[in-house]
Amino acid sequence: MYLADSRTADPAPDPGTAAAPDRTRPGRRPAVPGTVLALGAVSLITDVSAEMVTAVLPLYVITALGLSPLGFGLLDGLNNGVGALVRLAGGHLADGGGRRHEVVAGIGYGLSAVCKPLLLIARGLPAIGAVLAVDRAGKGLRTAPRDAMISLASAPEQRGRAFGVHRAMDTAGALLGPLVAFAVLRVAVDGYDAVFTVSACVAALGVLVLVLFVPARAGAARTPAPASPRPALRDSLALLRRPELRRLTLCAALLGLTTVSDAFLYLLLQRELGVPAGLFPLLPLGTAAVFLLLAVPLGALADRVGRRRLFLAGHAALLLAYGLVLGPSRGPATVVAVLVLHGAFYAATDGVLAAAAAGAVPAEHLGAGQALVGTGQALARFVCSLAFGAAWSRWDGRAALAVAAAALAVAALLAARLLRTAGTDDDHRTPEGALR
Repeated sequence: MYLADSRTADPAPDPGTAAAPDRTRPGRRPAVPGTVLALGAVSLITDVSAEMVTAVLPLYVITALGLSPLGFGLLDGLNNGVGALVRLAGGHLADGGGRRHEVVAGIGYGLSAVCKPLLLIARGLPAIGAVLAVDRAGKGLRTAPRDAMISLASAPEQRGRAFGVHRAMDTAGALLGPLVAFAVLRVAVDGYDAVFTVSACVAALGVLVLVLFVPARAGAARTPAPASPRPALRDSLALLRRPELRRLTLCAALLGLTTVSDAFLYLLLQRELGVPAGLFPLLPLGTAAVFLLLAVPLGALADRVGRRRLFLAGHAALLLAYGLVLGPSRGPATVVAVLVLHGAFYAATDGVLAAAAAGAVPAEHLGAGQALVGTGQALARFVCSLAFGAAWSRWDGRAALAVAAAALAVAALLAARLLRTAGTDDDHRTPEGALR
């Protein structure tokens, strides 16, 4: 199903690449596949639930439970590390045709929904860590199959825009989640417990929408390929022998090692720039609002000028945000500027990286290819969370961020050089190229 009329006589896609959907009639703007819109709706609802918890979790574990920054670093690392390990399994299990992508993604969404009410009874570090680990396992399972479905439903030359549309809908949920958490904290007596309860209800709604709408929409957008024997795990791992995918994975991991988690950045804004604690749940709104506004235009821009350039430019925006936090300027204007740069970083990297990964592997390995790139990046961010939490505990948050900023500058230069070795004209290759 499409937002605009589609032609019915397109040639069959190359069997070695992801299946492309029908194009719109000449002269019309390319349509957004219904699969992308349906998955975007599920992501929107699920992100409302997830971001409600994310918005209050740093203050909850540090102020209400009394954990140290290092303890929070361990929890935050679980958000990336466990999901990263499971993501590879999810991508591998989902490959092979049929409805494996939809089934594996559904299991992942279901796991995350089950975990939300468990936060009501988890109090210590081990209990909360276990709940977050299962929740992130669910996210890890669903991410690669979901991105594979988006890739299969979209024309290769329009993948940046398709991922931008999905990420914009996803970010709309991220924008609403903190608002709902803020409202619940204002009116509820047991604020944190009320947030977790409402989050659980919203997560259940997301699973319901997935079950009722996504399989039907996916079937309308493309005829499912018949199930075939799933590729062997060694075949999935062997994808790293492909130079384009290997370079992309290495660069994502290298830059992920120097990407401070959102929660730590918001804590630094609150402490260094004097943001009142009562406004803390609203900080993610700035990032989400800019991400929402820029995801689609930057995704389309990446399709035209090159995904490599946008990916690296996004990290330059993040480096500038670090510089503002460390600089002498204070006040609301500086906080707004940091959040704008933070949102631009995500808009220029998140969907763009997924679109680049989709172009680096054949259709039968889309899930595994997406998972390899995402796993490399997420494991690196897991290491960064642990290291940053330890550095904050040993020194202070400001010194830890200064080290991270210096490391990011070096990593960006190395990544630019590494991606340049892929060819002299990477940004103007065919849509099957990893960076275009």
